Amino acid sequence: MPNFNRVLLLGHLGHAPEPRFTPKGTQVVNLRIATTKRWKDPASGERRERTEWHRVAVFGKQAEFMGENAKKGDLLHVEGSLQTREWTDKEKIKRYTTEVVARQVQLLGKKERPAVDVPQTEEPPVVHEPEPPEEDIPF
Repeated sequence: MPNFNRVLLLGHLGHAPEPRFTPKGTQVVNLRIATTKRWKDPASGERRERTEWHRVAVFGKQAEFMGENAKKGDLLHVEGSLQTREWTDKEKIKRYTTEVVARQVQLLGKKERPAVDVPQTEEPPVVHEPEPPEEDIPF
């Protein structure tokens, strides 16, 4: 049976994009996207919500476009695959993070800004240089 690794997200950009370059010169932008589920608790009748945060890495021309055009709060549609990487922090502790490596990103905008098509790019690299995130991930 074949394997399948695909992620679809529709959520809001929680922070300004973080553009950078890999050691080989490929542009990459890191995004943090929030998806929120809202429901009514059947027992109490209260409205509830739960927000999940997703790390997304975008490469190439799409990364350049997102770095220049995406703003905190924008609605994004992301399609990609999950990738887990590891690194050793300053205290020599092995760390892990799982992120979405984007194949396609659509900037849907806000009410004040119209939707914009993001240029298509070549397939993102399957493996990229591991770099520790700017902050430790609490588990």
